[in-house]
Amino acid sequence: MDKEIKVLLVDDEPHILQFLEMGLVNEGYEVATAPDGITAVAAAETFSPHIVILDVMMPGMDGFEVCRILKKNGSQAAVIMLTAKDEVDDKVKGLKLGADDYVVKPFSFEELLARIQARLRNQFPTLFGEVAIGPFRIDDKRKEIGFQGKVLELSPTEHELLRYMVLNHGIVLSKTLILDKVWGYDFGGEENIVEVYIRSLRDKLGDKEHRLIRTLRGAGYRVDLT
Repeated sequence: MDKEIKVLLVDDEPHILQFLEMGLVNEGYEVATAPDGITAVAAAETFSPHIVILDVMMPGMDGFEVCRILKKNGSQAAVIMLTAKDEVDDKVKGLKLGADDYVVKPFSFEELLARIQARLRNQFPTLFGEVAIGPFRIDDKRKEIGFQGKVLELSPTEHELLRYMVLNHGIVLSKTLILDKVWGYDFGGEENIVEVYIRSLRDKLGDKEHRLIRTLRGAGYRVDLT
């Protein structure tokens, strides 16, 4: 990274703020904290974070409202919401308000760190320039993805799908989430379009045994680079 990354942590539980702040500072991030929604909105204005780690369940102004206000105010920060509930309705509500990802409590610091890095590469590629991830090379300036030293011939949708999955490698991505992130919320087609494009990508990657792009029945897909 060419410059320091700013992370705003928002949670009403002091021990969580302290734990995450210590971990992220040790990873080289510049960190600000907020114990409630009102403080978070003000901090976002002055701190201008790249990433906001935002707890959903807070007294007064909850995380959904904070997210809505941040996006209304024009914040370019990626928002990762923390929730104690693994409920689809909550996730959909947050995503529609502009959230970029969800992490369910309890979570490991390593998982959160991976999601932070994925969001940064996705929304702030100029901080990284050309990104090398395992056998992949993602060059956002040239709109190219290389694999094992060769540039892949991809359609625009294939490019966006593979880029999204590689940047989120190791994370299980449901068909619904893939459709939202690659095709958009207003996509009116069938979910099986994802299967069609996954099949095409596997062909172009020579992934006949599905070891690179794995299918997890009932859950979605995951790119494995190990």
